[in-house]
Amino acid sequence: MASETSALSKPIQLSQTSVRPSPATLGKDILRLKSCELMQQMREVEIDHEGRIYRLRVTQLNKLILTA
Repeated sequence: MASETSALSKPIQLSQTSVRPSPATLGKDILRLKSCELMQQMREVEIDHEGRIYRLRVTQLNKLILTA
């Protein structure tokens, strides 16, 4: 688990992809990330959002689930 923790604490390089905004998001910037960049070959990552920890994980059916 120590290697997983250290891997998660390293900054990651994310590429930004241009996204054509839908009518609902016109005028807003959107950042699109590839899940493989975010997950870094891990099945689960923790996301700290304003002090609250969320878990993003890949299911057996290769879907993403975000839980608090």
